[in-house]
Amino acid sequence: MNEEIRYDSLRCVTVDEDSGKDLPLGILSKAEAISKAKELGGLDVILVNDQTDPPVCRILEYSKFRFMKQKKAKEKKKNVKGAELKEVKMSYKIGVHDYGVRKKNAEKFIMQGSRVKCTVLFRGREVQHDKLGFDLLERLADELEGVCSMEGRPKKDGRNLSCILNPKQNVIKTVNDKKRADEKQKKSKRKAALEEKAEARAALAEEEEQEPKGDAEEIDMILKTLTVDGDDDDMDDDDDDVSLSLDDLLGDSDLGSDLFS
Repeated sequence: MNEEIRYDSLRCVTVDEDSGKDLPLGILSKAEAISKAKELGGLDVILVNDQTDPPVCRILEYSKFRFMKQKKAKEKKKNVKGAELKEVKMSYKIGVHDYGVRKKNAEKFIMQGSRVKCTVLFRGREVQHDKLGFDLLERLADELEGVCSMEGRPKKDGRNLSCILNPKQNVIKTVNDKKRADEKQKKSKRKAALEEKAEARAALAEEEEQEPKGDAEEIDMILKTLTVDGDDDDMDDDDDDVSLSLDDLLGDSDLGSDLFS
């Protein structure tokens, strides 16, 4: 990068800010490339391919180049399912029906985005018929040509014969699109469930907030009613007590009758 590049002549490419596409700058010397990078806003000259003549360099910010490289590697890793290797086994003298079943299974695995290892098994002296095994694997690859491609040529694996079928890019794209759509749908459902739960909590909180007020008002009314009724009863009781006390004091004497007549 920059002064560390040991080549004198470089084919330089930069990125057009408006369209985001590569913009070729032609063949420049190392000094001219570095000067051009500074002129474009303090960018860097990054060697991307030293196998060509002259070597190819990109003029852009190093942090952006590193981000683009990591993103591309992540996408590539996402598309290649190296760990998911399915296997289909068969004999070189397999019957028509059994062959159709193996072919259907291989196609199913490929349409799921997996790589398929197709193996032809030989027992004992059957290994001398390996040409029939090669023909069988070639036939299977030709019949599944629309969805996969054979990785190299069939190879001997001990007594057996095998080949790898890789899904084509359009199949991988379909699988990834379906996966993204499923993830998007799951996120939408999760979001809707959270919103519904939040609305339910808000409604419950509002209901709890209103209930105490109603109870308090009802209790106040009851207390006021009891207070009024209680005061009237107390006044009547007091009047009765006064009347009884005078009767007790004066009794049924003629003096009492004369006083209150």
